[in-house]
Amino acid sequence: MKKYTFMQRKEDVVREWLHYDAEGKILGRLAVEIAKKLMGKEKVSFTPHIDNGDYVVVTNAAKIAVSGKKLTDKVYYNHSGYPGGIRKRALCEILNKRPEELLLLAVSRMLPKNKLGRAQLTRLRVFTGDTHDHQAQSPKTVEF
Repeated sequence: MKKYTFMQRKEDVVREWLHYDAEGKILGRLAVEIAKKLMGKEKVSFTPHIDNGDYVVVTNAAKIAVSGKKLTDKVYYNHSGYPGGIRKRALCEILNKRPEELLLLAVSRMLPKNKLGRAQLTRLRVFTGDTHDHQAQSPKTVEF
Protein backbone atom coordinates (compact mmCIF):
# COMPACT_ATOMS: atom_id res chain seq x y z
CA MET A 1 0.00 0.00 0.00
CA LYS A 2 1.36 3.41 -0.95
CA LYS A 3 1.28 6.28 1.53
CA TYR A 4 0.53 9.69 0.13
CA THR A 5 1.44 13.01 1.67
CA PHE A 6 -1.43 15.48 1.76
CA MET A 7 -0.70 18.67 -0.14
CA GLN A 8 -3.28 21.43 0.10
CA ARG A 9 -4.23 23.47 -2.95
CA LYS A 10 -4.86 27.22 -3.05
CA GLU A 11 -8.47 26.62 -4.03
CA ASP A 12 -9.18 24.55 -0.90
CA VAL A 13 -8.03 27.10 1.69
CA VAL A 14 -10.64 27.99 4.32
CA ARG A 15 -9.87 31.08 6.41
CA GLU A 16 -11.33 32.19 9.72
CA TRP A 17 -11.32 35.57 11.43
CA LEU A 18 -9.75 35.56 14.91
CA HIS A 19 -9.70 38.32 17.53
CA TYR A 20 -7.00 38.79 20.18
CA ASP A 21 -7.17 41.27 23.05
CA ALA A 22 -3.60 42.40 23.78
CA GLU A 23 -4.35 44.11 27.10
CA GLY A 24 -1.81 42.89 29.68
CA LYS A 25 -0.36 40.22 27.38
CA ILE A 26 3.40 39.78 26.95
CA LEU A 27 4.56 41.07 23.54
CA GLY A 28 6.64 38.06 22.47
CA ARG A 29 4.16 35.42 23.60
CA LEU A 30 1.32 37.16 21.79
CA ALA A 31 3.45 37.58 18.65
CA VAL A 32 4.22 33.85 18.57
CA GLU A 33 0.52 32.94 18.76
CA ILE A 34 -0.36 35.42 16.02
CA ALA A 35 2.47 34.22 13.74
CA LYS A 36 1.28 30.61 14.09
CA LYS A 37 -2.27 31.59 13.15
CA LEU A 38 -1.12 33.70 10.17
CA MET A 39 0.99 30.82 8.81
CA GLY A 40 -1.68 28.19 9.50
CA LYS A 41 0.80 26.02 11.43
CA GLU A 42 -1.86 24.69 13.80
CA LYS A 43 -4.12 23.44 11.01
CA VAL A 44 -4.12 19.79 10.01
CA SER A 45 -3.95 20.86 6.38
CA PHE A 46 -0.71 22.89 6.82
CA THR A 47 1.40 22.96 3.68
CA PRO A 48 4.61 25.02 3.81
CA HIS A 49 4.36 26.56 0.33
CA ILE A 50 0.63 27.42 0.48
CA ASP A 51 -0.74 30.48 2.26
CA ASN A 52 -3.47 28.87 4.37
CA GLY A 53 -3.45 30.99 7.53
CA ASP A 54 -6.29 32.90 9.15
CA TYR A 55 -7.11 36.60 9.46
CA VAL A 56 -6.10 38.05 12.84
CA VAL A 57 -7.51 41.20 14.46
CA VAL A 58 -5.71 42.58 17.52
CA THR A 59 -7.16 45.27 19.79
CA ASN A 60 -5.69 47.21 22.75
CA ALA A 61 -2.18 47.20 21.28
CA ALA A 62 -1.35 50.27 23.38
CA LYS A 63 -1.83 48.23 26.57
CA ILE A 64 0.62 45.46 25.69
CA ALA A 65 3.17 44.42 28.32
CA VAL A 66 6.84 43.44 28.18
CA SER A 67 8.87 41.57 30.76
CA GLY A 68 12.03 42.65 32.52
CA LYS A 69 13.75 45.94 31.68
CA LYS A 70 12.92 45.80 27.98
CA LEU A 71 10.96 49.06 28.05
CA THR A 72 14.17 51.00 28.64
CA ASP A 73 16.90 48.65 27.41
CA LYS A 74 15.57 47.13 24.17
CA VAL A 75 16.56 49.12 21.08
CA TYR A 76 15.31 48.77 17.50
CA TYR A 77 17.78 49.72 14.74
CA ASN A 78 17.10 50.97 11.20
CA HIS A 79 19.73 51.91 8.64
CA SER A 80 19.16 54.09 5.58
CA GLY A 81 22.06 52.57 3.66
CA TYR A 82 24.10 55.77 3.78
CA PRO A 83 27.19 56.30 5.98
CA GLY A 84 26.06 57.38 9.42
CA GLY A 85 22.44 56.59 8.54
CA ILE A 86 21.67 54.40 11.53
CA ARG A 87 18.64 55.23 13.66
CA LYS A 88 17.99 53.86 17.13
CA ARG A 89 14.60 53.81 18.84
CA ALA A 90 13.86 52.44 22.29
CA LEU A 91 10.90 50.14 22.81
CA CYS A 92 9.17 52.66 25.09
CA GLU A 93 9.42 55.32 22.36
CA ILE A 94 7.74 53.06 19.79
CA LEU A 95 5.09 51.98 22.32
CA ASN A 96 4.21 55.61 23.08
CA LYS A 97 4.12 56.88 19.48
CA ARG A 98 2.87 53.92 17.39
CA PRO A 99 2.03 50.81 19.43
CA GLU A 100 0.59 48.98 16.43
CA GLU A 101 3.98 49.17 14.73
CA LEU A 102 5.58 47.38 17.68
CA LEU A 103 3.36 44.32 17.29
CA LEU A 104 3.76 44.36 13.50
CA LEU A 105 7.55 44.35 13.90
CA ALA A 106 7.47 41.45 16.34
CA VAL A 107 5.18 39.32 14.17
CA SER A 108 6.87 40.15 10.86
CA ARG A 109 10.22 38.97 12.19
CA MET A 110 8.65 35.57 13.00
CA LEU A 111 7.21 35.03 9.51
CA PRO A 112 9.14 33.74 6.47
CA LYS A 113 11.31 36.35 4.76
CA ASN A 114 9.82 35.95 1.27
CA LYS A 115 6.68 36.67 -0.79
CA LEU A 116 4.69 34.20 1.27
CA GLY A 117 5.57 35.94 4.54
CA ARG A 118 4.63 39.34 3.14
CA ALA A 119 1.28 37.99 1.98
CA GLN A 120 0.65 36.47 5.40
CA LEU A 121 1.42 39.76 7.15
CA THR A 122 -1.29 41.55 5.14
CA ARG A 123 -3.90 39.51 7.03
CA LEU A 124 -2.89 41.01 10.39
CA ARG A 125 -4.96 44.02 11.53
CA VAL A 126 -3.78 45.86 14.67
CA PHE A 127 -5.79 48.54 16.52
CA THR A 128 -4.69 50.63 19.50
CA GLY A 129 -8.14 50.91 21.11
CA ASP A 130 -10.95 48.54 22.13
CA THR A 131 -12.89 48.73 18.87
CA HIS A 132 -12.05 47.50 15.39
CA ASP A 133 -13.47 47.86 11.90
CA HIS A 134 -14.10 44.16 11.29
CA GLN A 135 -17.32 43.49 13.20
CA ALA A 136 -19.03 42.37 9.99
CA GLN A 137 -16.66 39.40 9.69
CA SER A 138 -17.66 38.30 13.23
CA PRO A 139 -14.20 37.21 14.41
CA LYS A 140 -13.92 34.55 17.11
CA THR A 141 -12.28 35.79 20.31
CA VAL A 142 -9.25 33.68 21.21
CA GLU A 143 -7.96 33.35 24.78
CA PHE A 144 -4.52 31.92 25.43
